[in-house]
Amino acid sequence: MRAGRLAVVSVTVLIALVLQASLLPPFSWRGIVPDLCLLVVVAAGLAKDARFAMLVGFGTGLLLDLAPPADHAAGRWALALVLVGFVAGSARQDQPPARSSLAAIIGVCSVVGGSVFALTGLLLGESTLGVTGSLGVVLVAAVLDVVVGLLVVPPLVRLFDRADPVPVAA
Repeated sequence: MRAGRLAVVSVTVLIALVLQASLLPPFSWRGIVPDLCLLVVVAAGLAKDARFAMLVGFGTGLLLDLAPPADHAAGRWALALVLVGFVAGSARQDQPPARSSLAAIIGVCSVVGGSVFALTGLLLGESTLGVTGSLGVVLVAAVLDVVVGLLVVPPLVRLFDRADPVPVAA
C-alpha cells in the first residue's frame, strides 16, 4: 500500500470512527446510527479492489472493536468488515455505479456486516435481542446506511482514487 493512500485511508477511518462514536449517538433512532466505518470500507472496495477493501475492513473493524464504548468480544467487527470489504470489492466495476446500483451495494454490504456482527454476538452469548430483534436492527441500520451512504460513498470513492491514481501505461 502506498504511503499517500495509507495516510488518506487512515485519516478517513479515524474521522468516521470519531463521528460515529461521538457525534451521531444523540441523533440515533432506538440506539441505531448510520455505520460510517462500514461506508468507508464500501468506498474502499468500490475505489480499488476486494483485497484493499478487506485490509481496510480488518483495520477499521479492529478499531471499532477496541474503541470505547465497545461492549463485545474483540474481532467481531473486524470479521464483519472484512466480509463487507470482500463484497464491496467484488461489486467494483470500471465505471462508478448508478445511484440505484450504489444503493443496492450499500444495502447488501450493510446487511452482510450487520448480520455477521449480530450472529457472532448470538453465538457468543453476548446478544439479548435474539434472532428476530437482531434482524430488525440489521434492517433499520441498512436503511440508514443506504440513505447516508448515497451522500458519503461517492466523494470517498473519488478521494481514494485521487490518493493513489492508476499509472497510465506508456
